[in-house]
Amino acid sequence: MKKDIILSGVGGQGILSIATIIGDAAVRAGLNLKQAEVHGMSQRGGEVESGLRLSDTEIFSDLVPLGTADIILSMEPMEALRYLPYLHEGGYVITSSSPFRNIGNYPEERVMSVLSSMDNAVTIDIEEIAGKNAMPKSANVILLGAAAGYLGILSPEQLAESIRNVFAPKGERIVEMNLRAFETGREYGRRQ
Repeated sequence: MKKDIILSGVGGQGILSIATIIGDAAVRAGLNLKQAEVHGMSQRGGEVESGLRLSDTEIFSDLVPLGTADIILSMEPMEALRYLPYLHEGGYVITSSSPFRNIGNYPEERVMSVLSSMDNAVTIDIEEIAGKNAMPKSANVILLGAAAGYLGILSPEQLAESIRNVFAPKGERIVEMNLRAFETGREYGRRQ
């Protein structure tokens, strides 16, 4: 079994944290993992993209080829659309519906129209959920929770264990907040 995942968003939104959690879970599960170099600006406001390839067999390249991604997991809706050519037919887009307006003429209506017309698109207002639940810095983990049921190759329990592992150096309060964010996202994902 294999999964090719495109992670996209804007610098500062936590794309690298999502990649670290998924990567940690994959390694702990004994899977082969290749991660493409993160492209874009790491500073807040610039586009960021990373590809993750997970498999129980050998992987020869870290690049996700066009038309082969199983999932586009995006912290920003317009960035999700940017990577649609990578998605295979039947693949899923799981994205925040909260735009990051880093351009003056952000086409929010057009972006949301395209996403809402897709059969396999899940949009979630992670910023609103994070705010309502007093976890503003865990919006990315809410999105990961919403995607957990679509990953297939990793169980939600494996991802939760990696959340514990990745955030442990920041203290138990941060670990618990991120586990709560993950479960909040999972609940939303189950309803889709």
